Amino acid sequence: MAWFKRTDKGIKTSTAEKKDAPDGLWFKTPNGNIIHTRELKNNAYVCPDDDFHVKIGSKEYFEILFDNNKFKELDANMTSGDPLKFTDTKPYVSRIEATIKKTELNDAVRSAVGKMNGLDIVIACMDFNFIGGSMGSVVGEKIARAIDHSLKNKIPFLMISKSGGARMMEAGFSLMQMAKTSAKLALLDQAGIPYISMLTDPTTGGVTASYAMLGDFNIAEPEALIGFAGPRVIRETIGKDLPKGFQSSEFVLEHGFLDFIVDRRQLKGRLTTLLNLLNN
Repeated sequence: MAWFKRTDKGIKTSTAEKKDAPDGLWFKTPNGNIIHTRELKNNAYVCPDDDFHVKIGSKEYFEILFDNNKFKELDANMTSGDPLKFTDTKPYVSRIEATIKKTELNDAVRSAVGKMNGLDIVIACMDFNFIGGSMGSVVGEKIARAIDHSLKNKIPFLMISKSGGARMMEAGFSLMQMAKTSAKLALLDQAGIPYISMLTDPTTGGVTASYAMLGDFNIAEPEALIGFAGPRVIRETIGKDLPKGFQSSEFVLEHGFLDFIVDRRQLKGRLTTLLNLLNN
């Protein structure tokens, strides 16, 4: 016998009265596991059933890493210009304005200073939602100024990369940021101030070819895409099939380009341990 029995027959609910679950209440991983977004947030945006790391941005990383989510943002109001008067399907200026309105971000990186388990730290974190996390003049300048803040105050610098590479709308101005950020990191190295580079999914192009791979420690999240050119371009260039897992963080670690892979749930503790070791 069924435990529930409907006594009233012919019950009908009008379309206007039907209730749907609000958008964004549940998250479904690529493996088909479903998790409530509140539980996902409490688990550092990692699905507990399959350890899938959800793609997140600076807002979420700052929540995870800074004590009580307290920090001072650096150069928050800096926005991109249009030195080349670039236009593709729409003018670059219009694209920037539309992206700022959509994402509520001023560009593809945010930098801030605060405490992580009581340790002073400067963190710069990229946002893939802003034109694919592409590196333009503002990204390079904000990272350079964040490094300057580390140098001036002698505190460690953490860079969290998530990018499709250089921003084509700024052409040579974008590529110049590779040299600028690398030069600033050399000053950090000369001063003996720790720099930890964290690569997340995806980290590619000019970002990989510059500051993302220049850390005293290069670390990554599990199963992140890390590389310079895309797999298709490489496959067509060399004319061979690529190994399984090519350009995953596990593959890159195995071939010596990373120091270790860290689960996001353990990130704050592992970074604190690492900085304590470097400071002793």
